[in-house]
Amino acid sequence: MDEDVLKKYRTAGRILADVIGRASARIDVGVSLLEIANYVENCIRELGGEPAFPCNISRDREAAHYTPKANDDAIFGEEMVKLDIGVHVDGYIADAAVTVDLSGHPELVEASRAALDAALELVAPGVSTCEIGRAIESAIEGYGFRPVSNLTGHGLSRFNAHTEPTVPNRSCTSGVELRPGDVIAIEPFATNGSGRISDAPVVEIFGFTSRRPVRDRRARALLAEIETRFDGLPFARRWLRGESIDYSLQRLIRAGAVHTYPVLWEIEGAMVSQAEHTVIVTESGCEIITR
Repeated sequence: MDEDVLKKYRTAGRILADVIGRASARIDVGVSLLEIANYVENCIRELGGEPAFPCNISRDREAAHYTPKANDDAIFGEEMVKLDIGVHVDGYIADAAVTVDLSGHPELVEASRAALDAALELVAPGVSTCEIGRAIESAIEGYGFRPVSNLTGHGLSRFNAHTEPTVPNRSCTSGVELRPGDVIAIEPFATNGSGRISDAPVVEIFGFTSRRPVRDRRARALLAEIETRFDGLPFARRWLRGESIDYSLQRLIRAGAVHTYPVLWEIEGAMVSQAEHTVIVTESGCEIITR
């Protein structure tokens, strides 16, 4: 990997480790979700990075993709909170997550942490992603829980927060071998439920798909803003400026210019925990850039 690129990845990881430590310490019963999201995103910018995606604050059965609305008045209760943060420096992305347990289920939190540790011990050139998935599944099942089988870790590339290779959270029969220079986010999810997630009817995160002809003036203006500001990375509804945002977003979705990231939740309503780090595969193992 080019030394300048490596430096940018390391800087993104260092910023993320600082911010996630500070932000997770602020999460408590009665604290505003919007306050935490704004704190995270502002800290990232103050430290010289940019959010790679909106701050995800998912609770209890929610596994991913919840971010507060612009005037969100929700506060934390006695819940299992997943704080998932992405930082980029010139498009080079670090991605990490922690679970802050306000619900009194420490073993479920420990299950995803232990699974992440087991996966990280294996990462090296030539190791199959199936082997990593098997280690994650074994660790979580050792605590009496299930991995969320239809969520995976993923590769990271410039201005792309989800690329190859896919890193499964359970054993599989067809994987890929890791190579030096691969940048991957490993993120086990553990649950006391079915081990499956589905889309919830809640969407606050969106992404640019492609340029499409749009007749409405306001929708065209919004599309131009999205193209200019976000470099193809996911964005939050609350980050957008201008008039008739909801109407314009719907026009862009219907035109195929923008896609959605629905909140993902456990299909039985059970709790979910998460742990995540970003690593760079080296000649002899890996470098964890978000620790």
